[in-house]
Amino acid sequence: MPILDALQQEVGPAVSTADEDLEKVRTDRGGWTTPERALAVVRARGIDDVRAVLRLATATRTPVVPRGAGTGLAGGAIGTEGAIVLDLAGMDRVLGIDAADETAVVQPGVVTDDLARALEPHGLWWPPDPASRAISTVGGNIATNAGGLLCAKYGVTRQSVRALKVVLADGALVDLGRPTVKDVTGYDLAGLMIGSEGTLGVVVEATLGLRRIDRAPTVTLAATFDSVREAAAASAAITATGLRPAALELMDAASCAAIDALVAAGGGPEGDVPSLSGRGAFLLVHCDGASAEADATTAVRLLEAAGGDVTRAADPAAGEALLALRRSAHPAFARLGEPLIEDVAVPRSRLPEMFEAVEEIAARHGLPIPVIAHAGDGNLHPNVVIPPHLATGGIPDVAWAAAEDLFRAAMDLGGTLTGEHGVGILKRRWLEDALGEDVLALGRRVKAAFDPLGILNPGKAI
Repeated sequence: MPILDALQQEVGPAVSTADEDLEKVRTDRGGWTTPERALAVVRARGIDDVRAVLRLATATRTPVVPRGAGTGLAGGAIGTEGAIVLDLAGMDRVLGIDAADETAVVQPGVVTDDLARALEPHGLWWPPDPASRAISTVGGNIATNAGGLLCAKYGVTRQSVRALKVVLADGALVDLGRPTVKDVTGYDLAGLMIGSEGTLGVVVEATLGLRRIDRAPTVTLAATFDSVREAAAASAAITATGLRPAALELMDAASCAAIDALVAAGGGPEGDVPSLSGRGAFLLVHCDGASAEADATTAVRLLEAAGGDVTRAADPAAGEALLALRRSAHPAFARLGEPLIEDVAVPRSRLPEMFEAVEEIAARHGLPIPVIAHAGDGNLHPNVVIPPHLATGGIPDVAWAAAEDLFRAAMDLGGTLTGEHGVGILKRRWLEDALGEDVLALGRRVKAAFDPLGILNPGKAI
């Protein structure tokens, strides 16, 4: 094909049409595999490769799908029919760290945990903290505006990005944003890129806003409740006071049982970890900073008033073990069947109602739906578990029906389709219901301004 010949001439060994590479990009960690087949995978080695690919794609009207580590959960980076999958995982260098200005300049393929290790000797850290931090990349975090366990206090990715270098659909390289703390010169186009899932441009470099590591001791609380509604009410009571723990994580009984089973099978975090099961729900409260002791004291009072049985982690290491248990939820669910990992958000005060809705939906469809939640910001992850006997032909209709009911329940409570995983392919059919016809049309006009030929990640996000 002419486009393949041109790619070989421009970027040579970066191009692959091997079956194993094309097969790999048909899916992500969301549990869905496309029947379509990409044209080629290009493992970009630098900005010049990205620009060359997009220039050729524009000239030939060939779709381009930007992809990082492939850890997405909504099909946002899955290779589609006849597309070039632009693999950015190899652009994985930390280009500079400025301790004075508290910034770092990085390529998009830098793994979140690797960035943390690079920053630690400088006394700095980057707040976005997805559960997949050991494998997810900074570029992926930017593409979906990822949050994670610490975002209730420290914000999502958008709050921790200062500037971006972006390659547009025609191959032009532009600088968006500034490394300064403040900037209102023109529209916030860098902010617009964050969460756009590769549909507006390809991020090839990011200037990140960092924080100083606070060496004050942390305090981690573990609270159990008779019901998940009580636990959700307790978390809502904490945030209603203005208290902002670094992490406020809620797990229902099914999630706790699955994690305990993972640990018993030897697949959980290393070291001594407590059992989470025994009551109806588990709430983890992690307090940091100079006010950690005072915040924990207030949290204990509120938790006990809501019916919680509260224990305090013996030391920071024990607290980190509890956080590691929470991060092991998805591997635990995978042992139960094929999880369709969902992501909705509601106002924090509506959390108890949303948990009730999940229980009713699970019973109505006859599917397990264990739930973990970033309760501090109202972001829930219901996992529709598809039993092995139903998972042989992809995601069955009953799972989609349960997922749709989850989405509609969240929207009925004033919430949203997705808090941090993105729309991708999997949620696009509900976009008009979520946004309304006029707002959806406006978003598509923005897309057309950046990508007039519609070649950037078509069929995703908008």
